[in-house]
Amino acid sequence: MAARATPLTRAADGLRRFLDGDVWYSFTHSRITMLAALITGLMVFGAVFAHWVAPHNPFDLASLNLLDSHIPPAWMEDGESRFLLGTDDQGRDVLSTILYGSRISLLVGFASVALSLVLGVGLGLLSGYAGGALDAFIMRVAEIQLSFPAILIALLVDGVLRGTLAPDHREDLAIYVLVLSIGVSGWVQYARTVRGSTMVEKNKEYVQAARIIGIHPIIIMTRHVLPNVTGPVLVIATIHLAVAIITEATLSFLGVGVPVTEPSLGTLIRIGNDFLFSGEWWITIFPGIALILLVLSVNLLGDWLRDALNPKLR
Repeated sequence: MAARATPLTRAADGLRRFLDGDVWYSFTHSRITMLAALITGLMVFGAVFAHWVAPHNPFDLASLNLLDSHIPPAWMEDGESRFLLGTDDQGRDVLSTILYGSRISLLVGFASVALSLVLGVGLGLLSGYAGGALDAFIMRVAEIQLSFPAILIALLVDGVLRGTLAPDHREDLAIYVLVLSIGVSGWVQYARTVRGSTMVEKNKEYVQAARIIGIHPIIIMTRHVLPNVTGPVLVIATIHLAVAIITEATLSFLGVGVPVTEPSLGTLIRIGNDFLFSGEWWITIFPGIALILLVLSVNLLGDWLRDALNPKLR
């Protein structure tokens, strides 16, 4: 009698099948994708472990000195080796603020994408499987939202939420407000994609068989239909992550994002923009470069994933 496979054995078999599959082959044979993955990994690592990687803690008021403000990068005249990318107007190390700011940008990006994904996939499954008046209502709401730019929807939700909060709690809840506003503005793509795939899947034999034997529709949607529509959702989520990071940076640049005490990359760019024409270009240029590298690398990963999961492009 054959021995029962252990969870470790099944995991090893799954990893082996993945390494022998088309997705991993496509990844290892694309230098641009590997470079994008490396840049993304390094930036995520630096953001998550900023406490250990950053040379200074820019939010430790006891360690800040205004006499260290506006110091240029280390390779320029009057630069100091302890501040590799220079300092800002408060004497904070720019490299350290980029690492800590990337953490907030990634946190808001991942959380808002997760919210959009859950909301969009849920409504898309419900709309495509139920059909009828419910489908028409959800799609009309989606079409109305598509007629407005995502940034305007995010600004509207952000303004309404901030207006309902007490002034004492606005800064404490700023990140949650950002996540909710960006998440609500991005669910439509998930819903439309999942709805289309669900309408195709619900007419297949395995779904019809599940209906005949009396399985509850919620179980059919979650256990049978959902696993077959996750491919496009993963691609949308990867690309949407870059859009969410850009949206958060835009809102923070406009002054309606995270507070100055917990700056993201967008806030750092806004702060540095005030000193750009006075010669302290490094305060805004380096956070801007970090934002560009992060968004570009995530977009390249999303493009690769879209091609790798599309059998027509193999």
